Amino acid sequence: MAGELSEPDLVERFRSGDVRALARAISLVEKRDPSVRALEQALKDRAQAYVVGFTGAPGTGKSTLVDVLVALLRKLDRSVAVIATDPNSPFSGGAILGDRIRMQRHALDPKVFIRSMGARGHLGGLSLAARQTIRLLGAFGFDPVILETVGVGQSELEVAAVADTTIVVLTPNLGDGVQMIKAGILEIADIFVVNKADLEGSNRAVTELRGMLSLSNVPGTPKVWKPPIIATSATRQEGIDRLWEAVLAHRRHLESSGREQELARQRLEDETAEVAAEIARDRVRKALAEDPTLAERLVAEGTPYGTAEEILDRKR
Repeated sequence: MAGELSEPDLVERFRSGDVRALARAISLVEKRDPSVRALEQALKDRAQAYVVGFTGAPGTGKSTLVDVLVALLRKLDRSVAVIATDPNSPFSGGAILGDRIRMQRHALDPKVFIRSMGARGHLGGLSLAARQTIRLLGAFGFDPVILETVGVGQSELEVAAVADTTIVVLTPNLGDGVQMIKAGILEIADIFVVNKADLEGSNRAVTELRGMLSLSNVPGTPKVWKPPIIATSATRQEGIDRLWEAVLAHRRHLESSGREQELARQRLEDETAEVAAEIARDRVRKALAEDPTLAERLVAEGTPYGTAEEILDRKR
């Protein structure tokens, strides 16, 4: 049944810190197992995750940056989890494991948990499973949870709806100025990182970005939080301390301003809408598969709206 946990001892093992129980719980989420509802209900008293989101165009060095940040956090004795959302394999439906391979040096550290997850058809690249997994990681005790998106199209914007602190990663000489305007990146970034700062043109990139930020401010309405611009070189492990200090400063700002609770409520509302959409999608697909006349009428009429409304209006 949907309200029952298929593995009664899973919650007890999870609470005791068994990482295999965490991995099993995430697998149930990815399989969309109905027992996940009971699992989340049993763990609702646990801590919530603070989510740091990394986004930006491919090639900006996000994965390398996350890797060295994880190393820094471990030196600070922080337990950290990483969710890397990748494109799905067209054959198996699973995620491409590039990020997990790049972070292999942390594989044996019990206080580091890395999971690659596929976008699973979501336009923005962030699946509903990723949101649920973040909640499980927080309940397990990881702080922070780092979310890295594939950085293609809408995912650059969608990460801001999931993360507490959104970090936009740019690099010199990649035409990022034009892309920022097109994608609306100026509005979603809490912190800007100009990575590969050892390359020529990094100072110019910082200057141009600072100029664009000043142009985006409406006179007379200063922003409460002014996104800092951090220059880093992930390969040289430079600027990582400053980046983490900026994350902590933004976290303190959210706590003192009351925005932390507001963001948490908004995320739950967004996830509720996602859950409702997924339930509706499953109902429609099941109805079309089980009712040939319904499918035939759909083809004859050539429009999905009436059919969709009819299916959703049916009593279950």
